[in-house]
Amino acid sequence: METKEFIRLLTEAEEHISQENYIDALNILYKLKEIEIKGDFDTSLTHKLYQLISNAESLLNQKKITKELSELARDHKEIDFNSLSSHFKETMEFDLKPELLRREIELLILRGILPYKIQGNKLLLS
Repeated sequence: METKEFIRLLTEAEEHISQENYIDALNILYKLKEIEIKGDFDTSLTHKLYQLISNAESLLNQKKITKELSELARDHKEIDFNSLSSHFKETMEFDLKPELLRREIELLILRGILPYKIQGNKLLLS
C-alpha cells in the first residue's frame, strides 16, 4: 500500500472516531495494522496507527460501560469491580478485567461523564 493511501485511511478512521463510529474506525485500523506489519512505514505513521487503535478501543469500551451502568444503577446502589466485570462478560460478551474496567470507569468519572464514586473495590451507583 502506498503511503498516501495509508494516510488517507488513517484520516478516515479519525473521522469515524470523531463521529463516535468506533466500530467502523476499528475495522479500518485493524486492516491497516495488518498492512503495517507486512510493510515498512514511517514510524510516525505507525505510532499514529497504534495510538488511534488504543483510543478507539478505549472510547468504544467507555461507551458500552456508560450505557450499561446507567441501566445497572436502576437496580443497584453499589457493585464491586469483580462482579461488574463478570456481569459485562456474561450479559454483553464484553470481557474486561476488573482492573481495566476500573480504570475506564475512573476516566469516565474524572471527565464528568459518570456521576458515580469509587470506594475501595466498589463502584457506588447512588
